[in-house]
Amino acid sequence: MRLADLLNFAWQVLRGSLSRTFLILLAMGIGVAAVVLVTALGEGARLYVANQFGSLGSNLVIVLPGRSETAGAMPGVLIGKTPRDLTLDDALALKRSHAIRRFAPLIIGAGDVRSGGRSRETPVLGSTAELMEIRHMEMAQGRFLPEGDPRHSQPVCVVGAKVASELFGSRPALGEWVRIGDRRFRVIGLMAKQGESLGFNTDEVVIVPLAAAQALFNTEALFRILVEAKSREQIADAKADVEEIIRLRHEGERDVTVITQDAVLATFDRILNALTLTVASIAAISLAVAGILIMNVMLIEVTQRRREFCMIKALGATAQQIRLAFFTEAMLLASGGAAAGLAVGELGRSIIAQVYPAIPFQAPWWALLAAPATALVTAVLFTVAPARRAARLDPVQALSRR
Repeated sequence: MRLADLLNFAWQVLRGSLSRTFLILLAMGIGVAAVVLVTALGEGARLYVANQFGSLGSNLVIVLPGRSETAGAMPGVLIGKTPRDLTLDDALALKRSHAIRRFAPLIIGAGDVRSGGRSRETPVLGSTAELMEIRHMEMAQGRFLPEGDPRHSQPVCVVGAKVASELFGSRPALGEWVRIGDRRFRVIGLMAKQGESLGFNTDEVVIVPLAAAQALFNTEALFRILVEAKSREQIADAKADVEEIIRLRHEGERDVTVITQDAVLATFDRILNALTLTVASIAAISLAVAGILIMNVMLIEVTQRRREFCMIKALGATAQQIRLAFFTEAMLLASGGAAAGLAVGELGRSIIAQVYPAIPFQAPWWALLAAPATALVTAVLFTVAPARRAARLDPVQALSRR
């Protein structure tokens, strides 16, 4: 029996029972679509996290006060002990490392920012000129914080796009004075719109020199130190240097937590990949259910078409050809269901992407290959038993009309 004959025979069988064919295609399609959608959600979440961390800067090392291992809690949250503060002198000491390109000490607080008759409470960030390069910030107008000794303050500030719009409306913000608490600052720069990154919206902040923030919030303690390594290969060296330099400054005590961007991203990758594979495996169970449906339907088909198969064998068809006919029918059903599932999955992914445009939902390549392949393999495996039963029928039964 030629391949064309097998395909035509299977096609005639499928056309002869449209309701049965539709139900099997629906079961296969649901399974494939579920795998595609679930993996697209997982991959979208992974890419979103990667993009968010990428927007923080490249080759980034973050220094936090407190040791996370001390109490099994977040860095800086120690039970029964107050962590030693990070200071500007700690940050300046990092210049001794040959693996560090630049660093930016940070102080974060909240202040009531006023200009004219308008005011709003907004996060106030104290840092240095290096913050712009480390965080990959862009300016819409003016310039960023001036360079120089971070111990000396100038009454200047840089404002986010939303803050400028709310305080100044359509008026130019550059050159205007704003009051934060009991201090006045001249606006020398307006940041470009960048939106939210890991819960922090740079459009809603005001950035002032570090010494000004220390005076404004009456603190010498730093919130964080952002460090940029000279290259990706030197991230580990930069981390080791930071830990050693601060340990020596803190009387030999390791009381800071140093985390790298790559380490955090790798942790998220492992979690999200494991979650995606787990949920995709659960979704793939529907393909097994569809395979069982195919097997049951074909077992019934063997019983209903018993005389037909016996007659075909009496006319010279071999057992191998009977099995091939069943496998061809299963392959057509699985291929049609897989194609429909891929189409529905892609449609669902497009709809979700329209609802949440910030997240790059896309199914990974392995899922687009594995889902239809699993459908085909499942269909063939669950067709083995019906095909063997049909191939074993005795052609004499057809001649004796039993």
